Amino acid sequence: MSVDIGNRLRHLRLMHNLSQRELAKRAGVTNSTISLIESNASNPSVGALKRILDGIPIGLAEFFSFEPERPRKAFYAAEELVEIGKGPISYRQIGENLFGRSLQILKECYQPGADTGKVPLVHDGEEGGIVLSGRIEVTVDDERRILGPGDAYYFESRRPHRFRCVGPVPCEVISACTPPTF
Repeated sequence: MSVDIGNRLRHLRLMHNLSQRELAKRAGVTNSTISLIESNASNPSVGALKRILDGIPIGLAEFFSFEPERPRKAFYAAEELVEIGKGPISYRQIGENLFGRSLQILKECYQPGADTGKVPLVHDGEEGGIVLSGRIEVTVDDERRILGPGDAYYFESRRPHRFRCVGPVPCEVISACTPPTF
């Protein structure tokens, strides 16, 4: 049985009204450490996890036995979408808590020239999206395409990939990813 440590930690942190920065400060770790754990890009040692949980505070046994209720909400107003991006890329997520969910849906907005970084993204799962407005360059492995309104993409997320807004106007995309990775 595998335990989703990242989403479990995120859920508990939000339940206690803590930012990643505040939890990191309390635990004596960097906020990038919290971010990497919550996105399941890093698995903490038992000692590191205990130190982080002490910042909430919650014990290891309670952390692993905790089972939050699945969100039952079915509809979300535009202002209820949760901003999880930063800087020139906005990621507005449907639903605050994805714990126990298998799908993440985002409304993405890339400002002109914005990209996801020179290092390609790689993670488990699949993702797809459709461009609403603007133009975006999508690179998957060695294949690169410029997509415009109505164009779409769909690929296995373990293939190295990158997104970059091209053109003079912002690019908006509706995307879905399974399992949730942010």
